[in-house]
Amino acid sequence: MASVLSEFVGATPSLPHPQNMRFILPFLFLFAVCYATIDDYKAKRAKIVRDEALLSVGGNSTLTDKESDVNNCLMQRKFREVDYGFNNPQTYKLSRHFFSYKDDIRTSRVYKIIKDLPKGAALHIHDMGILGPDYMLNLTYTDHLYICFKKDDVLFRFSDKTPSIPCTNKWKLISDARRSANNTAKFDAKLRKYFTMYVDNPDVVYPSIKESWGTFIKYFQRVVSLVSYRPIWEQYCYEVLRQFREDNIMYVEFRSVLPSLYELDGTVYDPIVTAKSYKKTFNQFKKDHPDFLGAKLIYAPARGINRDQLDEYLRLARAIKADIPDVFAGFDLVGQEDLGSPLIEFIPQLLAASKDLDYFFHAGETDWYGTSTDENLIDAILLGAKRLGHAYALPKHPLLMREVIERDIGVEVNVISNNVLSLVRDVRNHPLSGFLASGMPVVLSSDDPGIWEADPLSDDFYVAFVGVASRLSDLRLLKQLAFNSIKYSSLKGSDKVNAMIKFTERWDTFIENFDCSKY
Repeated sequence: MASVLSEFVGATPSLPHPQNMRFILPFLFLFAVCYATIDDYKAKRAKIVRDEALLSVGGNSTLTDKESDVNNCLMQRKFREVDYGFNNPQTYKLSRHFFSYKDDIRTSRVYKIIKDLPKGAALHIHDMGILGPDYMLNLTYTDHLYICFKKDDVLFRFSDKTPSIPCTNKWKLISDARRSANNTAKFDAKLRKYFTMYVDNPDVVYPSIKESWGTFIKYFQRVVSLVSYRPIWEQYCYEVLRQFREDNIMYVEFRSVLPSLYELDGTVYDPIVTAKSYKKTFNQFKKDHPDFLGAKLIYAPARGINRDQLDEYLRLARAIKADIPDVFAGFDLVGQEDLGSPLIEFIPQLLAASKDLDYFFHAGETDWYGTSTDENLIDAILLGAKRLGHAYALPKHPLLMREVIERDIGVEVNVISNNVLSLVRDVRNHPLSGFLASGMPVVLSSDDPGIWEADPLSDDFYVAFVGVASRLSDLRLLKQLAFNSIKYSSLKGSDKVNAMIKFTERWDTFIENFDCSKY
């Protein structure tokens, strides 16, 4: 050992042999961490803590006196919840499946504050998965709705006569089926289960991503004919906007596969009519609720396609943009990313279309590393995506992390979705924690909240704030996340400036009227 040390501390300037470095490194560390005094050590430690806090999302902002009062109220309640979980890890529910604690969230005082908080915009939601099972069940009381009972499933179709679509058994008017049931409440309770993924024993029913995604996909296949009846579609869309507004959201961007709408007589419309239906409903809602900023559409067809199908998708996207440019935001490809076609298969087409279309690609929604799925992140960024959907695998790609920051690409995070769809069990391990710590351009959204019976957005804010973010993250984080949702929206020019002004006004009103005793 002495000879090894002599190489390091002696007069000879030559470097030690590499084989001896394993002996030297501990001594290098020993010399490197010498401090003059304990106070010097404490000062350096405090600086690290301070600098990390400044780096985090919202960390470099300051609070007004009134905001500080609100923050004190909020953080007293947050500390109570987080510290109880820290001291009682065996009972900490946010380390489990969302279904095991979703109803308990309603009793949280932190949640109640977040519920009343202006949260800006929702930028990552899929149209047919937004409204919950109670709303969907209520739709089944609409006239002219037929039902086909299959083994462990059902089909729906609105029609002025018995549908011609093949049915294993026999199409029945659902009103007749309900009337003939011995117990209407039992009939509805069974039917309601087709409109939700919720179960009492999620770890048994959804042991892996195969089961959770299988149920998830079946939901959309089941409800598409129920909601794509034109009058219902417009009613559904309007109700989505109403519920988001009630959850203190002021702007929404829908992702839609643009299902073909139909009429009772069997008339089926081109998908561009679906897009125009969106515009009609957006305009009506804004007219009825002038305080709501509006909504836009991201055309997001299924990603399990070939090049010819993509050409058709891109043609339709350009046509919609030309027809309703004020409503059309951009293009995406959706579906279970591990099973879908990776972006790299379509680079020539997508690169050419990038001159005409803005991209908001789902990318990296996976636990895998070094696969075509997580490498979708590379192509999404190189193709100029304005935002990344999920980007769950992003921390495994440090160069891409840097690109996201330098290009200021919004990262759409959907914590509860990632839990329900089997990417993460304990949300404390969600990559969002690192995103927040690193000051990443994060936007919180809710994906398909109706399918797992969550709020339009408040539940995701709560889980992110209490279960994922630092114990010390406070009102500044919530404010920045809400602000980010406006900043990284597809609003442009004066529309975005106006949205930021309106959000600031609502935030200031909330702060001014805040009464801690309510919570």
